[in-house]
Amino acid sequence: MKVPPFPVQQIAVGSTNPAKITAVSATIHRIWPNAQITGVTVPSGVSPMPMSDEETIAGARNRARAALEALSADLGVGLEGGVCTGPLGMMLHGWVVVLDKNGREGIGGTARLPLPHSIAQRIYNGEELGPVMDDLLGETNVKHKGGAIGALTAGLVLRAETFAVAVAYALSPFIAPEFYR
Repeated sequence: MKVPPFPVQQIAVGSTNPAKITAVSATIHRIWPNAQITGVTVPSGVSPMPMSDEETIAGARNRARAALEALSADLGVGLEGGVCTGPLGMMLHGWVVVLDKNGREGIGGTARLPLPHSIAQRIYNGEELGPVMDDLLGETNVKHKGGAIGALTAGLVLRAETFAVAVAYALSPFIAPEFYR
């Protein structure tokens, strides 16, 4: 991997969720091994269960901006999970937005996973996915661990892993800027 064009010392993550911090750390430390990654609680500015790509991206963008400002970091990272409905039914997805102090933005998305009808129905009825999964699994804070992704893939893919790839996609304008001019 080539060396990025600028040093990064401080990364502000718009969440204290351990799965999200792990996703950012796993990717950032491959590029900037000495970067300090700090999670901060900030509002998403969207509903607790984003129901579209647009709403999920807005939540990630709001989190990145608020984190960047709260910590005066080099980069702000916002991660937001949500769902959207399409021809295959309700799909679980996530979006990541990375911002710098100059307003440059990168966006990356996770893979999509169709939700089982029984889970989708509960979300259509107004429930949030995290508590639904807690209820189904008899656990607490599944979203801080493997997430719905982990449960639905029997641990084959965990929430942090899927978000880590989206973080890498969102970093592309910062680490390969020659392609974004």
